[in-house]
Order: sequence, then C-alpha cells, then structure tokens
Amino acid sequence: MARRSWIGTRRGRAGRGGAAGTGLRATVGVLREVRLIGADLQGGLHDGRALAAARRIRRLLGVDAVVLADLDGPVARHGALPADTDLDAVLAQVYEHGTTFRKPPLCAAPLLVADELAGCLVVRGPDGAVPAERELAEVAELVSQALDHTELRNARARIAAADLRTLRAQISPHFVHNALAAIAAHIRTDPGRARQLLTDFADYLRYSFSTAGDYVTVAAELQATQTYLELQRARFDDRMEITVRMAPEILPVAIPFLVVQPIVENAVRHGLEKKAGTGHISVSGFGEGPLCVIEIEDDGVGMEPELARAILAGVGPPAKGVGLANVDRRLRTVYGPEYGLVIETAPGNGTKVTIRVPRFMRGVVTE
Repeated sequence: MARRSWIGTRRGRAGRGGAAGTGLRATVGVLREVRLIGADLQGGLHDGRALAAARRIRRLLGVDAVVLADLDGPVARHGALPADTDLDAVLAQVYEHGTTFRKPPLCAAPLLVADELAGCLVVRGPDGAVPAERELAEVAELVSQALDHTELRNARARIAAADLRTLRAQISPHFVHNALAAIAAHIRTDPGRARQLLTDFADYLRYSFSTAGDYVTVAAELQATQTYLELQRARFDDRMEITVRMAPEILPVAIPFLVVQPIVENAVRHGLEKKAGTGHISVSGFGEGPLCVIEIEDDGVGMEPELARAILAGVGPPAKGVGLANVDRRLRTVYGPEYGLVIETAPGNGTKVTIRVPRFMRGVVTE
C-alpha cells in the first residue's frame, strides 16, 4: 500500500469539527514534525538522533525509504532501498553537478550549509513513484536550514571558547608586577597582611587560569572579583574604596566564566588609576524578574560615550577596553544580541557597566 504524504491536502472522514478541523489538525501535525526534525538535527548528521530525523522525513514525505548522507557517504537510513541500488553513484552524481537526481523509484537533492554542498537527501518513493520535485526541494531546504543552524551554534561556541582562552591569557603583567610589589612592601611593616595578600594573589591566579568549565556561579565570580579588588586596594595604599552588594537570590545564578572581573579590572585601570585622590568602585547585583542584573560602577575619569561605543564595537584603542569588548561579545554569543553590555559614561563622571543575563538557562552546568 502506498504511503500517504503529509504534505498537501489530506482526504478522509472529517470527524468532529468538519473538514476545517481535519485540515487544521493535519497542518499542526506537519508543523510538529518539522519542528522535531529540526530538533533531531541539532547535533548534525553524525549525532545519534539523525536516524530519528530520517524516520520523520520518511513519514512526512510518505515514502518507503530515506537516506541522509554527508560528503563521505550515508550516515542515517530509514527504510530499504532496492537491492540493485548503486547509492554511491547517486551521491556522486548529485555532488558532481549539485542538482537534483530523479530516476524512479529514487530521487535525491543536495543539502547546502552556508551555501556550500554538505550532503544529500535520498528518498525511495512508493510503487515506483517519487515525490514531486517541489516537495523534495522543500524538505531538503528544511534539513539544510537545520544543519545550518547547528553549524552556526557550533561556530558561536568556538568563538566563545576562543574569546575565553584569549581572556585567560590576558592577565596584565602590569597587574602582576604591582601586586607582587604591594605584597613585598608589606612584608616588613605588616607581615600578616603580606601573607593574606599572597594567599589572595594565589587564589586569583588559580581562578583566572581555571579550566573547570565555561560557566560559574555569581558567587564564585564575586569571590574572585573581591580578591582582585583587595590586591588593588593594597597597591593603592588603601586609597580605593570598595562597596559590594549582592542580593542572595542571584548568588547561585550561572554566568559565563570571567564576566565580572574583567569589567572591574577595566574600571580600575582606565577609571581610577588616572584619578587623583581616593576612588570608589561598587559591584552590585539583584534580580529583575527573569533577569540577573550586575552593575559595576566607578567614580573615575570616565570617557566619551562615542569611545565606549567604539570599544564595544571592537574598533576602540588597542590599549583600552579589550576586556569589555571580549565580555560583550561572549555575552551576545551565549545569550543573544540583546544581552550585551550597557555602558553609561561621560568625561569626569565615572563609568557604569551593566550586565543583564537570564537567571535560568537550560543546559548550563557550573563546576
């Protein structure tokens, strides 16, 4: 018996709700299958769920067999092909010409990822027939888009990981030298504080070079930030005032590793170091509905708003705001373009940087 395709109008008993109700249910069924095919291909063609995608495509098209292939050959198959099928020859023809192959009962369409040939969708139609060329092209486009989204997610993950590696490697030699000098200065006058500062310095390095994972809790990031600030306060001869206020409910929230500390470091280096007299820096956090909001504010020299925008765009002076641009890019990569940093600043009026991230995000694990 020929399989009934889910694409197009389905006939049969209307049942409750009449023909309109039946048509609506059929449409919803198709949309559900389309969504699930995309979900099955989230890991790409080589993920274990590619077979489930082939099964759904077979049901969607109403065909006897479906094969998903990459450029090296078949990777997932559901249903049987004719015994005399030379699948390698079919794939070779599609890959050579980049066009659809049709020779009943088989037809095949290329899969394109980022406009480049990445694989092939092969189907065997029922009773010697094959799906209409338009139907096959639509499903091939669906598979291509799912694979394209997977590649985009993987690219974003690679960019975020590269940015994190870059940030880990950017511990300022200037800071290391000054921190050790501050510790040395206290050895004779205040040995107890020198020992504590040395412990803080070791903890700071251990955290900065940690490879435990890409996410940490707000509490862990805050502890590392406070350690950094204590080292800087010793270097400033206690001319730096520190205020830290965090609402307890956001302490367990998972955030990307090294998000708060680089912003604080930027505030110290480019805001307070150039200011005469005592400087103040505050780090505060609170919940705002489904969001976790963290604010880092200093009363340093500030900057022109245009310069702040240039820094976030990655076209600012190389010596300024490298950490800010890195953090902004990673936040946008992980959460989406609406979750970048917000900078409020003006010359002589200090700088305030705001981070907003979702308080809950599926699939995020902290070490």
